[in-house]
Order: sequence, then structure tokens, then C-alpha cells
Amino acid sequence: MNTYLEKIKEGVIGGKHKEIEELVKLAIEEGIPLQSIINDALISAMDVVGEKYANNEIYVPEMLVSGITMKKGLDIINPLILKEGPKESRGKITMCTVKGDIHDIGKNLVIMMLQGAGFDVADLGVDINLENFVEKIMKLKPDIVGMSALLTTSIPVMQTFINVLVEKGLRNSVKVMVGGAPVNEEWAKKIGADGYAPDAGKAVELARRLVA
Repeated sequence: MNTYLEKIKEGVIGGKHKEIEELVKLAIEEGIPLQSIINDALISAMDVVGEKYANNEIYVPEMLVSGITMKKGLDIINPLILKEGPKESRGKITMCTVKGDIHDIGKNLVIMMLQGAGFDVADLGVDINLENFVEKIMKLKPDIVGMSALLTTSIPVMQTFINVLVEKGLRNSVKVMVGGAPVNEEWAKKIGADGYAPDAGKAVELARRLVA
């Protein structure tokens, strides 16, 4: 692997957010293809971070810093990608925290990990109401809808959201993944979701399976 790609990958894994922009700029000046920087350094690094998190080698704060570092690198590349033309995406995902819940740390972490894995992610925000949810799904036409909830009192809303997708004839065109502290595999199956992820790393694995 090119030395610059190795340094970028190590920088993301190590959360060196103050150095990553300069490293990416140097790689671009060296003539390294933008997609190679994205796939072989930034995304590859977040795959390692996800594995480390799954193995309890690092925890949420370290993962957040790596995610921020990856995003700063992508921010340098994205304007150049737009000039070259549309970038290859692994799929479109919309993410939200359901109505009645304003928690977003877990959701934001999952979004960063999904973006690092090459997905286009639209964040609908927190405490999203049913009308806004349906409107966004119809407009954005995602491959996957991700729903999060941290409160036991708010997880029934996930069932309501899925029911509405069925009523509107949208359910067959999207996969649904759910997560959050009170959510588990049993609940996901009960409400008719396509999958459940207990953490950000597993969410990326699940998303990859759902679009495969």
C-alpha cells in the first residue's frame, strides 16, 4: 500500500483529527486516485475501527473521534469527487430517532460509521413525526430506513412507522433496520423489521447484508 494511504488509514484509526486533512491533501498532490483514498484508506480504516469496537478493544469515545477524523478527510475529497462526477455509493440510507425520543449520540455514531463504509446517509434528526417520516421516505427513496430509540416508551413508535410504510405501499421497496438500548432481535422480528444491530459496527455489517 502507498505510504500516504497507510498514514491516512493509521490517522483515522488513531483518531488524529488534527493531522488528517494535511495527509489527505498530500495524497491528492501525490496523484493518488480519490476513490483509492476513500476505499483503501478512509473506509478501510473505519472497518478496522468497527472490528476493534466489536472486540471491546476500543469504546464509544474512541470510535467517535475516528469517525470525526474520517469525516474531515472526506470533506477534503468530496468537492473534488463532485467535479469528477457522481461517486459510487453502496446504497442510500435514511436514519432517524423516532417520535418521543431526542437521543442522538448512538444514531450519529452509526451515521458516521455508515458514511465511512461508503453509504449515502440522510439524517432525518430526532423526535421525528410520522408525517415528516413518510414524506422524507417518499422523496429520498432510500434502500434502507434506520430507526433508533433509547426510551422504552418510544420503541412502539417503530411499529407504527413500519405499519405506515406498509399502508403507503413503501415497505417492499425499503429494508428496515432498528437499534437502541431497549431494542433487541426479538423486538425487531415482532415489529417486522429486516434486522437489528446492537452497535455501530454491527449496523454497518447489517446494512451491507441488506443491500447485497
